[in-house]
Amino acid sequence: MSNTPMAANPLTRAVLEIDEYVSGLGWDQPARLFALVDTARLRSQEPALAAQLGLEDESETVGLTPIEQDEIPSGKPLDEFLATIAWPDAVAGCALAVERLMLPPSAEAQVPQDLSEAKLANWVAEHPERQEVRMTVAVLRDGGRESALRLREKDSPTEVLTGPDLVPGLAEALSATFAD
Repeated sequence: MSNTPMAANPLTRAVLEIDEYVSGLGWDQPARLFALVDTARLRSQEPALAAQLGLEDESETVGLTPIEQDEIPSGKPLDEFLATIAWPDAVAGCALAVERLMLPPSAEAQVPQDLSEAKLANWVAEHPERQEVRMTVAVLRDGGRESALRLREKDSPTEVLTGPDLVPGLAEALSATFAD
């Protein structure tokens, strides 16, 4: 993941690293969940795992290492799945990369009222202005947040939008996985 743009914030770097990794897998991928662990702590407490991940020679002492988790079960709504997660203390944060369809703000006024969730999803999927987007959202135990958005039609590392509040609902759901 050496092509990841350098960012000042370790959480932003982790989000961009995950975005680059998932981008390399192509589109039409299932959602992917990652634990975020303190890289220095990982090297000192789990040297064999750090070596397996290629981190033993890293000179950087501040950073987060994303570790992909088992596949998210298909057929289970994402919010229900996230509600079942509890992280061990060694996990500093988590991230999720997921693809969705989105509409521009100009299309919001056109949304028919009182549609079921399935019918609304169908309506969005058939809308001529729909866009496919990959959202990578990360949160830390201490409340830190970061997101990266990549449009399928502008699938380039230089076209990735980042910011802490781009996908607030998903960030809240991920933060809830750290609630006691």
